[in-house]
Amino acid sequence: MVRNAKEFLKKLEELKSKFSESIGKINSIKELEELKVKFLGRKGELAKIMKALPGLAKEDKPMAGKAGNETKNWIEDLLAQKKEILEQTEMSKPSSFDHTLPGREIWSGSLHPITITIQEICSVFVSLGYEIVTGPEIETDFYNFEALNIPKDHPARDMQDTLYISDNILLRTHTSPLQIRTMLNTKPPVAAIAPGKVYRRDSDLTHSPMFHQIEGFLVDKDVNMGDLRGTLTYFVQHIFSKDTKVRFRPSFFPFTEPSAEVDISCVICNGTGFVGNEPCRVCKQTGFVEILGCGLIDPKVFESVGYDPEAYSGFAFGLGVERVAMLKYGINDLRLFFENDTRFLNQFLDFPV
Repeated sequence: MVRNAKEFLKKLEELKSKFSESIGKINSIKELEELKVKFLGRKGELAKIMKALPGLAKEDKPMAGKAGNETKNWIEDLLAQKKEILEQTEMSKPSSFDHTLPGREIWSGSLHPITITIQEICSVFVSLGYEIVTGPEIETDFYNFEALNIPKDHPARDMQDTLYISDNILLRTHTSPLQIRTMLNTKPPVAAIAPGKVYRRDSDLTHSPMFHQIEGFLVDKDVNMGDLRGTLTYFVQHIFSKDTKVRFRPSFFPFTEPSAEVDISCVICNGTGFVGNEPCRVCKQTGFVEILGCGLIDPKVFESVGYDPEAYSGFAFGLGVERVAMLKYGINDLRLFFENDTRFLNQFLDFPV
């Protein structure tokens, strides 16, 4: 128990001596922090001595308080000096890192199979002189339907399962509006290929509410079905193989007349209808699979963009990118394109980025 200023000062000297001895044994930052708490903490050695300050004589309190603060500052200075020494010692120690070990393998990304397929398709038509065009995914009724010979009472509107934003604004159901936009801003002759996302109210194993489509068209003088057939045969055999067979079946589309659907020999069973001894599930033993729709551009479409249907003719075609990718790479579930499963995507690492 401290009874006067003399004993108070003696306790401070004993504390300093004890601290000097203790700090000399410290070998780590952690031990230094523990020592600081022991001597300067709220319940530390210095705090215990300073509790005696109120009981000293009034004339001794200023001198004793000053001595206590000087002791605290002295301890803090020694702690700071020791910490600096310990940090320098840690930095000078040999590193435990073994630089001879092999580095971690860096995972490199790849193009998505849809992107790869779009690039491959577009490159074929660019080599034929086609221009790549793009446009808005949110369209007006005029570009998506009216100008393509699909008036408001046309039954083809029911086939589209359209996602409307308002009575006149919608998410485009095909990339065909880009045909209208391009022709309105370009005088013939014109040849363009238009890749992009399209939207429909549909979702299952083979359908997605958002998917990718490519529209292609050519307008010039004296364009006929022979030109269309030659162009699409060239395209199919460059995307798949030179041995791929192509056939055209009569069909109907409001914006082409005559219209056709294009089938190719099944790339899974090579057109035989069988995979080994099992019936081919892709072509259902027919040996052919549908790949796109096409036809000569309807004169009413030319009238809506200001082209003279007596002077010009042309053809148009549209294909689903996912459909081509599934056939080309043997993918059996459309949902794989949108699930971001790296096990699936890693299969395309060898394709050039």
